[in-house]
Amino acid sequence: MATSIGFEHVRKVYADGTVAVDDLTLEVNEHELLALVGPSGCGKSTTLRMANRLVEPTSGRILLGGEDVTHVDAVGLRRRMGYVIQHVGLFPHRTVAQNVSTVPQLLRWDRARARARVSELLELVGLDPDVYGRRYPHELSGGERQRVGVARALAADPPVLLMDEPFGAVDPVGRRRLQGEFRRIQRELGTTVMLVTHDVDEAVRLADRIAVLSPGGHLEQLADPVQVLAAPASPAVADLVGTDAAVRLLSLGRLRRSDLAPVTGAASVRAGARPQAGEPAALELGSSFEDGFAALAGTESGSVAVTEHGVVVGVLDAGHLLAALRRVMFDAQHAPVTSPTATVGTLPG
Repeated sequence: MATSIGFEHVRKVYADGTVAVDDLTLEVNEHELLALVGPSGCGKSTTLRMANRLVEPTSGRILLGGEDVTHVDAVGLRRRMGYVIQHVGLFPHRTVAQNVSTVPQLLRWDRARARARVSELLELVGLDPDVYGRRYPHELSGGERQRVGVARALAADPPVLLMDEPFGAVDPVGRRRLQGEFRRIQRELGTTVMLVTHDVDEAVRLADRIAVLSPGGHLEQLADPVQVLAAPASPAVADLVGTDAAVRLLSLGRLRRSDLAPVTGAASVRAGARPQAGEPAALELGSSFEDGFAALAGTESGSVAVTEHGVVVGVLDAGHLLAALRRVMFDAQHAPVTSPTATVGTLPG
């Protein structure tokens, strides 16, 4: 089943005349995680809810795998899509296992199949089914409730998952852990995901592409995270990204051989091993700039050996790390600028 989501000239005007979304054209590719970001009132949650018809569009078309969603039974459509919200919405009177099995029960799965699926999903999100299956929502931490919410949304193996500020109610440490685990699950399952967030860092960390919306649901930029950070397409995007884009790029850039100084010391070292006396710490080729920065901060020598399959291929120091960061920013700024519908050229130098 094709699972792309397409918005074609979609408009939503509420009864009081408020234009929430105006002429939005956007496609979420199959198996992609697309993040919708923007200030309050930009229509990102409205856009998400139009995908499963919790909100009906005023005009335009929304396609799921090429099929107009307005021609599909709304209840049946929602059963084909997982849906996760900030405050989870677990049923307080039902156990964790019963919450996760909600959609399978609606689909009339037999008990053995539903029970097996519940156990599989709780393990997938890091919760022991024997420990957590019989607990009630009030007996869980915020992070645990959010994990159950994700498991419930995935219970019927939906090809599409809609997520509205899913990690917003979790503490910062737990949120980052959940983000990493969810990204692993999404890649493993190949689920197509639309994620609404106000947190640019979350979008950068999770998304394959980011759609930046401005008030009225106007699409300001649709690009991968590096391009959004390094080459904002409009003042609205630049304001959203802020002045610390270079810091955020540390988590996205990856070390290449061309970023390194030549090897001048030992020929090999086991990656991750404790460095010998006089030998710099080891870092694996392809590590993030963020990991490189942390490694440099933790060594007194001012340099870090970079290895590939246990063999040193170069040395990273602060100057080469800065040059690598500039390389990523230059590449993004001189890449073709993608508008919502077409490639329109390159940014001026």
